[in-house]
Amino acid sequence: MDGDFRTEFTRHPAALKHHPALVLNADYRPLSYYPLSLWPWQEAVKAKWLDRVEIVAEYDEVVRSPSTVIRIPSVVVLKDYVKPQKRVAFTRFNLFLRDEFRCQYCGAKGDLTFDHVVPRAAGGVTSWQNVVAACSPCNLRKGSRPLHRTGLALRKPPRQPAAEELRNMGRKFPPGHLHESWMDFLYWDAELQA
Repeated sequence: MDGDFRTEFTRHPAALKHHPALVLNADYRPLSYYPLSLWPWQEAVKAKWLDRVEIVAEYDEVVRSPSTVIRIPSVVVLKDYVKPQKRVAFTRFNLFLRDEFRCQYCGAKGDLTFDHVVPRAAGGVTSWQNVVAACSPCNLRKGSRPLHRTGLALRKPPRQPAAEELRNMGRKFPPGHLHESWMDFLYWDAELQA
């Protein structure tokens, strides 16, 4: 049944692949802000068919099978609550997100690598407390020397972020496209301006 359902809905105009569904947890918050929790429309339809989600908003476009016409979901909410992880994985992406996609020496954006504040050659470890985002020029300038010998200074000391802090940080970096039906759910817990 699962495979048959999927193949019925894969014959679609090319434009339909550009209709992702915003996925909300059972508390109506996005599962993640960065990257924004999105599913391809096919996954959203499948999840509804399997009674795993409720459809909250829909696009104007429809998909058809021989026996069914379905409006494409634009926002779905999970029926079962997914508990957010408390532990933040130490990944390159999460490190860049913690550092707001900026070099922690000069503040530049783009062309980022990561740098060990205490060089590995001097016993520095690869951890949240010793690794920062760095642009290539600053990383080359620092090399494997101690920070005090380079003339560089950290914008903020490196530390392990809390999961909620990282989720909130992700809210600062919206994707290139936000469908109007998503707006009521993306920043609903932000403080209102007077």
